[in-house]
Amino acid sequence: MNLRPEEISAVIREQIKQYKNELEISNFGTVIQVGDGIARIYGLDQCMAGELLEFPNDIYGMALNLEEDNVGTVILGPDNEIKEGDVVKPTGRVVEVPVGPELIGRVVNALGQPIDGKGPISTTKMRPIENRAPGVLQAKES
Repeated sequence: MNLRPEEISAVIREQIKQYKNELEISNFGTVIQVGDGIARIYGLDQCMAGELLEFPNDIYGMALNLEEDNVGTVILGPDNEIKEGDVVKPTGRVVEVPVGPELIGRVVNALGQPIDGKGPISTTKMRPIENRAPGVLQAKES
């Protein structure tokens, strides 16, 4: 097999033309420990307290412990499907649930999703699941 320098140069030039210098920054995390409905996640540097996190298989969690090298998360679903090494995606939003009279008599999970088989809940109002309690004077008035 004879390779000519011009052919090699032409191939290298073509590859240089097609080269794209794209930097992809991601803020994904990796499960380092899981058990008893809690997961420890490494790599979520920009995670906020109470943030909704997405695990594989449409399982969600809520960031609670923001430590220097990991994030402690409560899992809002079955933890038996989550294993060490799974990739966790941040959603950039705080965990919130639907509210309003449309929920009266309905059975929902921790994320406010209906599990009673009666179809979707038609409400547009949402509230964070962690909310500041009213002050003593404010509670006394109501």
